[in-house]
Amino acid sequence: MKKQMKRRDFLKVAAAGAGGALSLGGAAAAVPGAAPKVPGLVSPGCRGSKVKVARIYMGNPEGLWPKPDLDLRGEVRFYQNKFAEMKDEFSDVDFFVDELVTSPEQAGALSGRLKDADGILVIHLTLRVSPILEAILAVGRPTTVFAVPYSGHDWTRFGALRKQKLGEKMECLLTSDYHELAAAVRPFRAIHHLREARILDNTEDFSSEYADAVRKKFGTEIKLATRSQVLEAYDAVDDDRAKAEAERWIGGAVAVVEPSREEIFKSCKLALAFQEMLDRQQATVMTVDCYGSMYHQLPAFPCIGFTRLNDMGLGGICESDLQCAMTHILFQGLAGKPGFISDPTLDTSINSIILAHCLGSTRMDGPDKPACPYRIRSIMERREGAVPQVKMDLGRKVTQAILLGTDRMLYFTGEIIDTPDTDRGCRTKITVRVDGDAEKLWQNWTNGLHRVTCYGDISRELGQFCRFEGIELVNEAV
Repeated sequence: MKKQMKRRDFLKVAAAGAGGALSLGGAAAAVPGAAPKVPGLVSPGCRGSKVKVARIYMGNPEGLWPKPDLDLRGEVRFYQNKFAEMKDEFSDVDFFVDELVTSPEQAGALSGRLKDADGILVIHLTLRVSPILEAILAVGRPTTVFAVPYSGHDWTRFGALRKQKLGEKMECLLTSDYHELAAAVRPFRAIHHLREARILDNTEDFSSEYADAVRKKFGTEIKLATRSQVLEAYDAVDDDRAKAEAERWIGGAVAVVEPSREEIFKSCKLALAFQEMLDRQQATVMTVDCYGSMYHQLPAFPCIGFTRLNDMGLGGICESDLQCAMTHILFQGLAGKPGFISDPTLDTSINSIILAHCLGSTRMDGPDKPACPYRIRSIMERREGAVPQVKMDLGRKVTQAILLGTDRMLYFTGEIIDTPDTDRGCRTKITVRVDGDAEKLWQNWTNGLHRVTCYGDISRELGQFCRFEGIELVNEAV
């Protein structure tokens, strides 16, 4: 088989060819039916196991603040009611330690159990709790302190404590907004997702060095999926199932433009094969070296299969881009939403970046949320295959990031101001007005084309995750 240059490498030295794209704007907004369900999916991006969070209520019976006669157990009941009101936010969380702690000795006695936590949520109740907090931090697990106003004056030491070795994995939420309790858990969820994740990489250029590095750092397992394994799974898919899946995609589309029904059928049969492979190995992400060693080596292009996995709460990643796969898993943990891998082009006249890729996921808000309208198109550069061209929502805040190696994260945020209708560039496009300076963004840009974008400004949660995991976080737009 002739060796193919990877597309992301090729585009570093050559301009992408122009291509046709039809407008989504004037058509009736057709949307696909309900996304297929994944058996055993605990939350988007995670199979089988819940996030292990230690919930500790931290109070001193002699604390005097916020008042001398504070009923500590009454405070615990108050918070339990708050958690119950937000039960859907914690449906994938196991509060396996759930204690009122009133002394450093009591905290120390819990240390053996706390070591098993993905993260520790400490709810600050009274004054004079610093020795308790220090005993908890000594365990060395990611820890977030939640403190409403009048909890006590201990917060005045938190900033200095975070600069010490003891507090290097400490975060704080000093707020009267009890919904921040749910936000506190999101970085723990991301840590758990990465540790539990298994990625199948269909390629002939498998990187064992990278796989070893991410497994050592995060616990993520990356496994080779050979061409023969994919073909075996493809051949095992019942044709009637594949036809029904193809009709679901065709019926949900605003229009089918270039691809034939046969092309869509083959794409959907491959999509079902991907899910079967992931289910069989309890994996969560599939990626294919589709413009490299697997180009024209499979019965169809993987684009519909990837979109389908993303819409279901799993992951489908273009071009064997394992760094994007890791970032996608991270986004699902932090936001419960899939990522959109893209190739960028700048428009500094409106302080914006245009993010384009032929593959677009229809359920950018998550598998249980409404879908975006889409057309079924060919891949722009190659004029072959079948891919959903998705019209995303205007006015949405987005976060774009890429995890480089195991210790550096590049990111920026912005707002979708346009979904361009042009025959240039990839099929799915969004124009994002940058929070910051687009001039600085291009000047700071390194490490190739691909980034991953998800709905929402999750920069705070991203920062907390990076602090817990010892990752340098760099805003490219400042």
